[in-house]
Amino acid sequence: MSVVVTGASGHLGRLVVQHLLAGGMPADQVVAGGRRTERLEDLGTRTATVDYDDPASLETAFAGAETVLLVSGSEVGQRVAQHGRVIDAAKAAGVRRVVYTSAPHADTTGLVLAPEHKATEELLRASGLAWTVLRNNWYTENYVGTLHQARSTGVILTSAGDGRVASATRDDFAAGAAAVLLGGEHDGRVYELSGDVAWSFDDLAEAASTVLGVPVVAKRVSSEEHRAILVGAGLDEGTAGFVAALDADIARGDLADATSDLRTLIGRPTTPLVDGLRAALAES
Repeated sequence: MSVVVTGASGHLGRLVVQHLLAGGMPADQVVAGGRRTERLEDLGTRTATVDYDDPASLETAFAGAETVLLVSGSEVGQRVAQHGRVIDAAKAAGVRRVVYTSAPHADTTGLVLAPEHKATEELLRASGLAWTVLRNNWYTENYVGTLHQARSTGVILTSAGDGRVASATRDDFAAGAAAVLLGGEHDGRVYELSGDVAWSFDDLAEAASTVLGVPVVAKRVSSEEHRAILVGAGLDEGTAGFVAALDADIARGDLADATSDLRTLIGRPTTPLVDGLRAALAES
């Protein structure tokens, strides 16, 4: 069995490769793919150029592979076309299965990031390939910037109200992806992957206080106030609007579903919020 991990030069893909090796997959059966292969050489696996905008690079990278892990792209607005190229190239190269990192409840949620993931899932289902969908909830590491701000201000600003986030660490999600890639009956399965606990922003402030060693509180504002404060702090209108829209999604409950899927795949509890934040802050 051979596996190509796309996006391996990014945080999640790299961790998946490391978990595959730790799980006993021979290094010569793992292809770490990314745009800059020089960043992948220290992994000790085979490497290949993987550029979602270059179909030729995809077919070359996928040649002889049984499974491709499609780590979703980071270019909002370009993802569906890019992911479609990956799926087409996998089919042309004779790949049997594509595993895709999607968004929580992508087919039913109003989450601002979901439409491109929903469209990709539909492409996968129509491809004729075997598939598995990993619907990853939010990464705990996404709040490292929030902690840096809270260190100096003592405040975590949010317009998410009492909404909750069932986040897990990238390492948790990577371990789950590796478990699916390493075997088992996963074809045609959709996994809703999350942390074990859905935390509130008061919980986040408490965790930040513990990690930073200074008092931190959550300050709730309206979406309009949030957007205005962010613009006043120097963010462009588009970014400020996106942050406020995401908090509105959280307030609606779009990231609150704490399931057992991830802990079942990895065979252990997911990393607690405080521990995940502490590790992420140490690496930032």
